[in-house]
Amino acid sequence: MEEITTDIVVIGLGAFGAAALWRLAERGVNVVGIDRYGLGHHLGSSHGTTRLFRVACQEHPGLAPIARKSRDLLQELGRETGQSLIMTTGCLSVGAPDTPPIAGTKAAAAQAGITLEELDHEELLRRFPQFTGTDQRAVGVIDPEAGVCFPERDVRAQGEAAVRAGARVLADTRVTGLEMLDDGVRVTTPVATVRARQAIVAAGAWNPKLIPGLPLIPRRTPMFWWDPKPGHEAEFAMPDFPAVVHDLPDGRRLWGHGSYDGPEGTWQVKIGMDGEFADFAATDADALDRYIHPREDLGQVSEWVADAFDGIEPMPARTIPCMVTHSPDSQFLIGRPGGDPRLVLAGGDSGHGFKHTAGIGELLAQIALGEDTYTDVAFMNPDRFPEVAMAVAALPFG
Repeated sequence: MEEITTDIVVIGLGAFGAAALWRLAERGVNVVGIDRYGLGHHLGSSHGTTRLFRVACQEHPGLAPIARKSRDLLQELGRETGQSLIMTTGCLSVGAPDTPPIAGTKAAAAQAGITLEELDHEELLRRFPQFTGTDQRAVGVIDPEAGVCFPERDVRAQGEAAVRAGARVLADTRVTGLEMLDDGVRVTTPVATVRARQAIVAAGAWNPKLIPGLPLIPRRTPMFWWDPKPGHEAEFAMPDFPAVVHDLPDGRRLWGHGSYDGPEGTWQVKIGMDGEFADFAATDADALDRYIHPREDLGQVSEWVADAFDGIEPMPARTIPCMVTHSPDSQFLIGRPGGDPRLVLAGGDSGHGFKHTAGIGELLAQIALGEDTYTDVAFMNPDRFPEVAMAVAALPFG
């Protein structure tokens, strides 16, 4: 078995891990990344052709600087590599004035200095007649900096940039052990043992398996693509149907974007259910049910889409399962549990993580190297949950 010694080991090379590997390698750090599958695979959480990119993030006003950092880094990497890694379309949020898509987006925009376009009910339906499933209270706000990003493409681009900068990647390699040492960590795999001064644990749905006791729950979360009904194709294509977040009158929440056929790629209409309101079952990351079940998987989402959009066929055209790992407050866990200099944790994406991929990677590099962070990270501190430090303290000591 190979013995590898490095400064930092990154466990998991999905959205957060590939970005951290890139940002560390760009600084000349001796870094090794390990992934159970490989860069840009479809077996975890960082896949599905497209993901929404929002800057005025309803989940927390402090996320806007991270989204902007992600955008800037991905645009720079895209220019260097000749790829489109992010596309600006704007994001239309629809709901009653006091709902998170409206009130939360406004609060985030105010803190970030974003000028939103606000639509009253009449203007909303005039500009976007697709939104038939609204009531008289529904209004709209448009985040002009938002759009879509590309999970498989972006993960591969960041991981490949890391390798070009000197990082080593162990793909198709399962981590079987994580031990704490006096002066660092030891990571065991079937093909190599990696000893490092510190580890960044960014394994998504596998985080609570690597560090048992973390307050994180992976959930099986199908993604869905749709065809418009005949005669409605144009109104559900970008830019007329941009990135959207839509609260139905009874509180159910949908997200998605229109179809597209152009330089950035080709895709169908994508609409999904917000996990806070949908019936997504907890899962074991090693035993994810990858079958699609027509009654359980398609029944609920088809009902929601039929209630929201008259112009879309009521059954999805295709479906693939994903995993979303939820934290108790639906916010990320980014930082050093208990201030331990040997470990940085990155997880708890809670369904809104991919847009922040490169920005989180930069924060992870800064935290690991003791640099000043480019934005406040206190609201993501893992120590807000006492169970995190307890779980880390219980890791094996070698």
